Amino acid sequence: MPTESAFYLAGLFLLLAAAGWATGRFGERGDEDKPPPLNVDYLKGLNFLLNEQTDQALEHFLRMVRVDDKTIETHFALGNLFRRRGEIDRAIRIHQNIIARPDLAAEQRDQALYSLAKDYLAAGLLDRAEKLFVRLAQGSRFQVQALESLGGIYEQERDWSKAIDAGQRLEVLSGRSLALQIAHYHCELAEAAVANNDYASARQFVKKAQAGRPRTMRGALTRAHIARDMDDNKTALKLYHRIIDENTYLIAEALPEIVAIYVRENATAELESALLAMLKKSPEMNALVAYTAIVNDLGGIGVIDDCVEQYMLNEPTLGEFVDMQSVTTGDKKSNVSALAKVRRALSKLASATPRYQCQECGFSSQRLLWQCPSCRNWETQRPASRVQFDTVLQHSITNR
Repeated sequence: MPTESAFYLAGLFLLLAAAGWATGRFGERGDEDKPPPLNVDYLKGLNFLLNEQTDQALEHFLRMVRVDDKTIETHFALGNLFRRRGEIDRAIRIHQNIIARPDLAAEQRDQALYSLAKDYLAAGLLDRAEKLFVRLAQGSRFQVQALESLGGIYEQERDWSKAIDAGQRLEVLSGRSLALQIAHYHCELAEAAVANNDYASARQFVKKAQAGRPRTMRGALTRAHIARDMDDNKTALKLYHRIIDENTYLIAEALPEIVAIYVRENATAELESALLAMLKKSPEMNALVAYTAIVNDLGGIGVIDDCVEQYMLNEPTLGEFVDMQSVTTGDKKSNVSALAKVRRALSKLASATPRYQCQECGFSSQRLLWQCPSCRNWETQRPASRVQFDTVLQHSITNR
């Protein structure tokens, strides 16, 4: 049975057939006895389509129909339809056929080049697509779309310098701010510099990342990591604490670093004091500290262990699996052992479930991704604040 796309293509043929018939019937003709043109050819192409012989129909169409001002929009529609169907080779042939016309108007040529660039992009031919988009970004009516596409290509290729240039040009042309994503491009360059132990360049890239508005917290986190790697623990701790103060959701990234620095310096007493001051200022962070400790297996710090214990005792869903009252009614040694066992189970569960979720599209991951792989937005992921029991609960309900 013919598909919906086949009927759509057939419709295009019928429209052209009708136009051809109307021209032959009512247009200016030198010979009144000349029959309306192309009807038999259109019926032949229609027969190919309805019999799902798309290749034959395409060849017939390209041979039969001249690209002129009356048919060019039909060619564009047909090419775009093939691209949407994933038949990229056919779309490319149609758009190349348009470009080959020697007397093509400049505006139509730009439209054909833009369509062909999108074909190449859909086919994964990024180098060919880039060349056409670069050309279109030089003054065509597709400048904005071309720069947007170039930004996407440079992100895929991780060519952050070119991405910055395209983004800045797009800001000027479109009038909208791209400060956040450009800041992330600078952070990508900073992280690459850190990987090469080029800390001077890394600091310069971070400085540029932090110069725009809105500011990305990734820049602050990268700056703290640079101080940590250079053994500037005082600066690193100051930055990590500031990150938590300004954006509590980044505690999952900053707290393990804070603990590691204090432990390396044998300064756990100061760590306890700093954490107590933080929790006194913001008591709602007890659960975040507990969850971060469970996920990252942070233990042996009194304040953190107290947060984890209170979290376990107050987590209502945990009662579906463990009788927490019985866990805490024995002697102290038994209680400590039982709570440690529950904590290990929670840590295992947390490590097997997504820790971060995009606020825009819902994409989940185990680690923080600054750009969501699904919706391609920047800095939209947020960490979970509690252990996710959904999968375990579902399994428990199914087996009841």
